[in-house]
Order: sequence, then C-alpha cells, then structure tokens
Amino acid sequence: MNRGPGENGLCWIAHTYSTSFTLTLSEGISPYELLRSVGAEERHIVPLTRFAAYELLLRDEEDHISDLDFLDWEDTAAVARLTSGGFLPAPPGTIVRAGSVAGWAYALEEFGCRTGTYIAALSERGRAFAVHRNAKGFSRVDHGLHGEAVTSFEPGLPHLTNGAPAEVALGFVHRDDELGDVAFLRFLEGELGIYLPWEETEAELPAAAFTHAASG
Repeated sequence: MNRGPGENGLCWIAHTYSTSFTLTLSEGISPYELLRSVGAEERHIVPLTRFAAYELLLRDEEDHISDLDFLDWEDTAAVARLTSGGFLPAPPGTIVRAGSVAGWAYALEEFGCRTGTYIAALSERGRAFAVHRNAKGFSRVDHGLHGEAVTSFEPGLPHLTNGAPAEVALGFVHRDDELGDVAFLRFLEGELGIYLPWEETEAELPAAAFTHAASG
C-alpha cells in the first residue's frame, strides 16, 4: 500500500487506492448510522485501521491469526470481537470503514462496493454519492437524493447510465483528459468543498465486515 499525499480534496483517494476502491459520502448522518444503513449491527462494529482491514481481507482462512501483524493473537477479547463481527476466521467479502467530515459521513472500501447498492437509504437526509473503481479499471458513480436513487453512470460512457443523465442530475460532464473516477472526485471537491485528510483515513475508524459485496 502506497503512502497517500495528504492533499486537500478527494482526488488523492484514486491514486492511493490504486487497484480498486469505493468512496461513499452521505449527508447529515453519523459514521455509525452509515454502517447501520448498509446492514451492519452496531454490536459488531469494530475500530480498524486501513492496514488492519487490508490484512483481514487478504488472509486465507487456513492462516493462523498470529500472522496478523496488527493483532495480539493472545488477546482473547480482541479475537472474540473480531470473530463475533465476522472479520474472522474466514476473510470477509468486504470491510466498510466509516468516518465523518464537515456534515457528511464517509465510507471507504478497499475492493468491494457494498455501499453503492444502498444509495437510496444513504440519501435519506440529503445527498449521497458512491464512487467506485474496480480492479479492471472501470468506474461507476451512484447518486441518491432524499431517499431516492437518482442516477448510476460510468463517467465517459453515457449509454450505460441508469436514471437521469449525469449532466442533468449533477451538472457533471466528463472530459477525456483524465480517468472517470478522478474527474468525478475533482468535481465533488468543487461542489462540496470537502477536505478528507489522508492521515485520518489510515487511522482507526469504525468498521463492519460483510460476507458479500457488490464488486462493480
């Protein structure tokens, strides 16, 4: 995993999470509300760093938990929390980590896109966005408003849009001089004025494990 630049804005996410990522923004809710909205039970939410989540996602079920660098495997309470939450013994399908910034909750997924399928629920109190890039380099943006899914589109491929065209729903037009997800993150920077510190996203955040994840 490469060190992020810690710049203002959101575009750094597409470079730091270079293989695959999902960034979700949900207006007017807390990180715990975001996680509950995508199916997490609060008693199963565990604070995890990005590195810890990455280790849990990439391990094999047969690996001994002592191989996890972030975990003291003799700490039975910590192991029990992770097991109860679905992080162990089998690797989860996805891990959603959530934080808050300037009136929004945000979530990050390393590989999956579970949050994108809940865009209507995530927009109950205003706007919601999910920006996903899969391992093949394809991007998709989902947008919801006041409890309704408004549009789902691939930047630069308007014929694959479900719902309102991006330029109508959001005023977003993709230019061909940069990747679609980078272009949309740059657009959101200007529209929302959000600064998401890289250091915060690397530190412990409330996290939930899920067996299944949409992968885009």
